[in-house]
Amino acid sequence: MSNIAASFFNRARSHPAAPAISFGAHTITFGALGERVRRIAGSMRARAGLQRGDRVVLWMENRAEFLELLLATWTAGLCAVPVNAKLHPRELAHIAGDCGARAVFTSDALIEGIAAELRQIDPAPFVCVAGSAAYEALADGPPMACAEVAPTDLAWIFYTSGTTGKPKGAMLSHRNLLFMTFAYHADIERVEPGDTKLHAAPLSHGSGLYGLPHLFAGGHQVVLGGFEPQEVLEAFGRHPNVTMFAAPTMITRLVQAVGPGFDPGGLRTLYYGGGRMYVSDLVKALDRFGPRLYQLYGQGETPMTITGLSKRDHVGDGGPAHLQRLGSCGTPRTGVEVRVVDDAGRDLPYGEPGEVITRSDCVMAGYWNNPAATASALRDGWLWTGDIGAMDARGCLTLRDRSKDMIISGGTNIYPREIEEALLLHPAVLECSVVGRPHPDWGEEAIAFVVLRPGATAGPADLDAVCLENIARFKRPKGYRFVAVLPKNNYGKILKTDLRQTLQQENDHA
Repeated sequence: MSNIAASFFNRARSHPAAPAISFGAHTITFGALGERVRRIAGSMRARAGLQRGDRVVLWMENRAEFLELLLATWTAGLCAVPVNAKLHPRELAHIAGDCGARAVFTSDALIEGIAAELRQIDPAPFVCVAGSAAYEALADGPPMACAEVAPTDLAWIFYTSGTTGKPKGAMLSHRNLLFMTFAYHADIERVEPGDTKLHAAPLSHGSGLYGLPHLFAGGHQVVLGGFEPQEVLEAFGRHPNVTMFAAPTMITRLVQAVGPGFDPGGLRTLYYGGGRMYVSDLVKALDRFGPRLYQLYGQGETPMTITGLSKRDHVGDGGPAHLQRLGSCGTPRTGVEVRVVDDAGRDLPYGEPGEVITRSDCVMAGYWNNPAATASALRDGWLWTGDIGAMDARGCLTLRDRSKDMIISGGTNIYPREIEEALLLHPAVLECSVVGRPHPDWGEEAIAFVVLRPGATAGPADLDAVCLENIARFKRPKGYRFVAVLPKNNYGKILKTDLRQTLQQENDHA
């Protein structure tokens, strides 16, 4: 069973009456979804003229059609290229052109902005709007059986979020996604028919990736149009055994939306990743939601699957050892090797920071049409993540920063996350981000960008004090910038490149 879609069809046969996808007031069963998927796949080949291995871009907001198109793409032996709907049309055009897309499926809200851009691609791809009459005609096409593919055939090209430069396309095979699915069941939870997978984050990213273990095991996909905290909290009360992916910023907003004594209802697992979850925020989330949180560490290059901090490991007494564990990202996932190495690839002693590298059947084949980037990231079968971390004697990995974000001041490495964790202990601080600024004597110095809570006040002296209470004096910021918001990309990651540019502009005008 090489084609990952075959697992879905197994469930469509065994549980045809079970609810598969709900979006708004509409629910489709596994049996009906299986029939639609086969027909759309057949139309992709017979009517749209797509051939095995062709790339199919899925660029739309969260909706039921995304999941059926994903399954239809694989059924037809094609490769899906899901793209965040919040990207600019020119960014989408770059991705479609870079991967040589032969088809683009989008929505009414997005087609107008991209139509002209897509006409510049040669040859122009087949374009269809989900939910339109033309789309429904595809669902009336000739059904096809699930295509035979090799385990190494491409299933998903995952384009990086592009916080620096142009995004790169990580090539993920059917084997990669199957391994990711097996690791989910081994490490996080066993899904049963009727369990709920709630999608409030983009389906093009972590939410959609971990929709696969639920689709293949008979789980019910409940798709929300976007993330609204109150709507999510109400869904926890309406559905059984709810699992949901949330970026750390989403969890923070959920915590702010509930009060003490909140009943999480049917929530079973709230898994989070894709950015930093600060310990102070995590403690508040555990207080509200209880032992239902699972932290994952992964990258698009090895989707969702490097290390994990289990729900059990989130539980503790609030003492130093417990808080240290919460500041980590857990232990290697089942079947995954993780090492911390120096620049020459030599293993470093416990506690000493270095670059995190990983090896497993989840690691990508490389970057699409980018052999130089592939050679840099993949060495002797190991993925060099670009993340700086340290491993303890129990095999628990704690991330410090991305290698490009590390600050070197006077020959000493300073990790911004350490400073950020200290600043967030001040009750007036809502968010913060620390970056390095060039210094003529020290090489670099740390500057903190700080967002204060509404109505709260704090000055540099207050923040210096909390830093001096918690970290070494040389690590404290040498300057503070109080801002209304921090710049973020479409996945909620803070854009440190923009903060560095702000500091550069200050220098240029000094």
